[in-house]
Amino acid sequence: MTETVASAVERFITHKRAHGRKYHSEARELALLVRFAAEHQVRCLRELTPALLEDFLGSRPRPHPRSFNHLLGVVRCLLDWAVTWGLLEASPLQARRRRVTEQRIPFLFDPVQARQLLDAAAALPDGPRAPGRGPTYHGIFALCYGLGLRAGEACSLRLGDVDAGRSLLIVRGGKFGKHRLVPHGPRVAEQAARRARAGAAGDQAPLFTFDGRRPVHPGTASQAFHHLVATLELPVPAGVCPPRLHHLRHSFAVGCLLRWYREGLDPSTRLCQLSTFMGHVEPRSTSVYLTMTPPLLAEASRRFEAFAAPAWTQAAR
Repeated sequence: MTETVASAVERFITHKRAHGRKYHSEARELALLVRFAAEHQVRCLRELTPALLEDFLGSRPRPHPRSFNHLLGVVRCLLDWAVTWGLLEASPLQARRRRVTEQRIPFLFDPVQARQLLDAAAALPDGPRAPGRGPTYHGIFALCYGLGLRAGEACSLRLGDVDAGRSLLIVRGGKFGKHRLVPHGPRVAEQAARRARAGAAGDQAPLFTFDGRRPVHPGTASQAFHHLVATLELPVPAGVCPPRLHHLRHSFAVGCLLRWYREGLDPSTRLCQLSTFMGHVEPRSTSVYLTMTPPLLAEASRRFEAFAAPAWTQAAR
């Protein structure tokens, strides 16, 4: 039986989701490929040619290399999977990745800047459709900065996800659908207690909500973040990306590393713990967040000088 493009895409997405992947954005991009093939009277998977795939990639408005490379990677995964399962003899994809020439450094909040952001969030007035706006955004931003949660993870928390007895957060459905446990301090428990006193209905009630039924959308939280950052007028160094909500997670990772150096701990022995805490499978994924900063470089240099001092002393004799 000849596999159609549509059925192959459906099977491929089912295969990925069976392995715990959400595959939402990827599914939307593959739907574009199915529609493009149908528009060009290509029904069977084996009818996909290098030229047709080049035309498909060229038809999508992807001016940024990272966006283009993501689309290319999704299509490549589909075709490689088809080869593995014997649906194709070889992948017809010949397009190459675009070179990423500009990768700006994320903005890292120091403790003073983070406190300014949290104080500004807490002072936000209520809106007609957003009661408790200040404490809500303060709580979301505090979890992103203090515990390294993704914005979507913080916004999706339910009352039942706060285990006050064990001081643990149950973060459900993180990246790639993974769940994890994250230790928390007393303020998170206080937030949950306030929601319970406000009449939240059961463990499935959102921890952060304006209407009592739906959780705050990460996009809405991002808009509030950008509004606050604009009022704070934080200085952005040359070559550094303007502050984004996700940069609070970057700041958490770098802050952990800097704190370990200052406490005399060996960061290399703790990277696996940091990876698990942040919901990564391996330290290589966490390394994306470990931007070298002047304070971090100074601490690393001090550590190396202390390590090499005996050898230098011996050589000087």
